[in-house]
Amino acid sequence: MAPMIAAMWWAKPGGGMSLTVLAFLMISARVLFVYAEVLHNSLLIRAAGLGAAHKASGLALSLGNGFSVVALIFTAWAFALPGKVDWAFVPAAPLFGLDPATHEPERVVALMAAALLLLGSIPMFLWTPDAPKTGVPMLKAWADGAAELGRMLKTVRRYRDAVIYLLSRMFFVDGMNGVLIYAGVYAVGVMKWGALEMLGFGVLLSVVAVVGGFVARWLDAGVGPKNALRIEILMTILALVALLGMTPERILFFWAFDPATAQPLWDGPVFRYLPDWVFIGVSFVNAIFITAQYASSRTMLTRITPPEQTGAFFGVYALSGVATAWLAPTLVNLGTRITGTQQGGFATLNILLAVGLVMLMFVKGGGRAVEAPAVR
Repeated sequence: MAPMIAAMWWAKPGGGMSLTVLAFLMISARVLFVYAEVLHNSLLIRAAGLGAAHKASGLALSLGNGFSVVALIFTAWAFALPGKVDWAFVPAAPLFGLDPATHEPERVVALMAAALLLLGSIPMFLWTPDAPKTGVPMLKAWADGAAELGRMLKTVRRYRDAVIYLLSRMFFVDGMNGVLIYAGVYAVGVMKWGALEMLGFGVLLSVVAVVGGFVARWLDAGVGPKNALRIEILMTILALVALLGMTPERILFFWAFDPATAQPLWDGPVFRYLPDWVFIGVSFVNAIFITAQYASSRTMLTRITPPEQTGAFFGVYALSGVATAWLAPTLVNLGTRITGTQQGGFATLNILLAVGLVMLMFVKGGGRAVEAPAVR
């Protein structure tokens, strides 16, 4: 992934890299990301143990968001704010002589992301406990894996609750991914935010998302991962409904606001009016509970599947997360076309969240106690 992401530095308007090559790099990096996700999810129990999996899962997401905050703040200070604000602690021009005319301050984030990916991988490669070596040659391992695929799917079907859970997750995780993807589009289109506002928005959400990992840890331990997921999905639905009631001229459906006559809350370059901050506050709820959902989802799977088959189930888990990835964009597209508004398109994501929440009600297990999964 690292060289593919770094190569996106050469993607710029007017030349440097064709859209076809850029799409190939993005799709290939995404496929590799899914494979890597399967591997590091399947290492969760080996690294942390079954009883502490929820702690490690939540802590990992909090640390990831913590590093994102640092990276985003540095990006704002070094590349986005210079030349746009007259603050003493901000450089007068983007660092390293990057040229805004050729979009170098924006493109440099590809190099930063690739470097962070490599650096963040070092501790996993050096210190994460791995499965013992088998001595099986790689080609034979591929052949054995292909032959085992059918047996794995048969094994998955023996665990009815795991199957229902994975089907449920196909819907609610697609809805939550849609919220993450389209919240930015919604903010630009409805709230009329620009690049600087979106960078600040990303920093603030990443700061708050750190809390989400700890919320998942507390909820998983306090009410069990299944009830934790119910709470997290429900809170996302409520926050999404609240976002639908936000515009620069209206707050939560009911309160009119006139930016032309209202007094700014501060004299800064972004987020000067009350609707902006209400939109951010509601988005904080999404940031916390969507992050928590990712952690609770992993913990839930470890509670309803046999530990010795964690890798196989996390393979299906990853597949369930991408098999319906087309649903959210399709629904948003249809909703936008039918209603003629971005609110109408964004609202369709609640359908996916609601279906996943209802299906989760039919899953047994996933309580506070660690129990052996039922075979049915």
